[in-house]
Order: sequence, then structure tokens, then C-alpha cells
Amino acid sequence: MLKIGYFADGPWAHNTFNLLMNDETIDIAFICLRYETRDPFLKFQADKHGIDCLVDKNVNSLDFIEQIKTYCCDLLVSMSFNQIFKEEILNLAPQGFINCHAGKLPFYRGRNILNWALINDEKEFGITVHYIDTGIDTGDIILQKILPITDSDNYETLLERSYVACAEVLHESLNLIQQGKVKRINQDKINPHGSYFPQRVQGDERINWSQTSREVFNFVRAICIPGPQARSYVNGTELFINKVELIEDAPVYKCTAGTIVGKKDDKFIIKTLDSTIILSEYTCESKLCIGYRLS
Repeated sequence: MLKIGYFADGPWAHNTFNLLMNDETIDIAFICLRYETRDPFLKFQADKHGIDCLVDKNVNSLDFIEQIKTYCCDLLVSMSFNQIFKEEILNLAPQGFINCHAGKLPFYRGRNILNWALINDEKEFGITVHYIDTGIDTGDIILQKILPITDSDNYETLLERSYVACAEVLHESLNLIQQGKVKRINQDKINPHGSYFPQRVQGDERINWSQTSREVFNFVRAICIPGPQARSYVNGTELFINKVELIEDAPVYKCTAGTIVGKKDDKFIIKTLDSTIILSEYTCESKLCIGYRLS
């Protein structure tokens, strides 16, 4: 029996919890929720199954660490938890502290990885379970699964696939740990540099129409609903853009980027750096017309 402490939040953690509860070889000693959100699903499940539910503003505090010691866990597990774990808590459990990261480590360390992968026009993304060390997503890899990205994907579809894949890869990793079959992969052996991405913040939604149509397409789908949606302005009114469509064989020509240059049914055609793109899902309180310029 593998006794774990589970630091968790959100749909990623919900799916994982269901898998773990159905595995008779795993015992969840406690669940630690994010201090700000206090996930109601996990709180309900903890109460239902008689699992201690913890919340602490600082999981690295001496008081919290002393509390965790009393559970005598074999392993600590993080799934979508938002605090940085420091050295003392990382060394509490004899089999370590592991995390599931929706990114292809050592590339795509950091935050908002699915958004950045789409912005960068990646053709695949990774789900990685790794040991946590004192760096940011730099610990040895236990298991990694690679999933394809196509032009029909967007932030919503990658999220839904990640919710399922993260649970599966983490559960499989726990089984490998139990069986003593983990072959740790040092990330430096894959690439000594890797890549790191910061959290996206308010203001990052603004479209740069002076990018290529492909770049605009990737940007819009990267932050579509349930993200904040891409933004632009027309005559001082904010335009919320949830979807744009590439135009096959669109002519390449020079013109003022961001100009509305045509209309097709109820959709507008916008000039980009290289060609044109279709504005297909949007919300705006102002009327759009050919000749208007988006900024």
C-alpha cells in the first residue's frame, strides 16, 4: 500500500482523485487544497471518504510541516497546486514529492503552458510527471506522454484532453513507483537549457494585427473561452474575439494591418501582416464596417 499526501485543485485533480480512489493499492492520507479556492469537489469527496482535508496559506511553515509529519506518508503528490514547495517539505516523505505538469519538459516549464504551446504553433504538447526539486519544473522525469496538436485544436480542446491525460499519467507513475520500476530521466540529458514561460497577465490579450495570419490564428485559439479571449479595439470600443479562421490561398499583399477589408455573410475579413483572416466569433457593442481599422 502506497500512502500519499495529495496537494490538489481543479478538474485535473478531480479526475486523478477518482482513479486513485479506485486503486486499492493507494491510500490518500490527506488532501491539501489551494488556500484561495478551496476546491468544493475535493472538499466534498474528502468528507465523504473520511479523508483529512487541509488548507494552509503557507505550506512551508513550520507548523504545517509538523502537521504533515504526523501522517507518515510514503510519497507527496501535487496536481495543479499553486504554492512553491521548499526544501524541507520536499524531503518529508521517503519516496519524495512528485508533480504532474501539462508541458513537455524540459521545454515549457512555468505557467499557462497550453496557451503558450498554441501561440508557438506547436504540433504536440506533453504531460510530464516529475520529481519536484528546488527549481521550477526542473526535477527528474518519471513519465511523459506526448499528445498531438492540430489546427482544429484550441485552448478548450487541449484543456479537456489534459484533464484526462494528467490523471492517467500520474496514476501510471504512482504504479511505477510502487513497483520500483521508475527510470529517472535527468532533464539536462534531454536539453541543458530547456525553456521557461511566465504566467500570462491582464493586458496580454491584445492582438497584434501586424503579425502573420498564422500567428493571429494561433494567438486567438490559444486564449479562447474558457480563457479571457483575444481583444482588439474599433473606434474606442473593445472587441472580444473568440475565433478566427485561416483563408486558404489568401493573396499576400501589403496593406494597413488590422483593416476590415471585406465581408462574407456575417463574418468580416481582416488584413494581417501577410494576408487576410476571417473574424468568425466575436462580441462588440460597436458596429463593424469595411474600412474600419482594428487596433
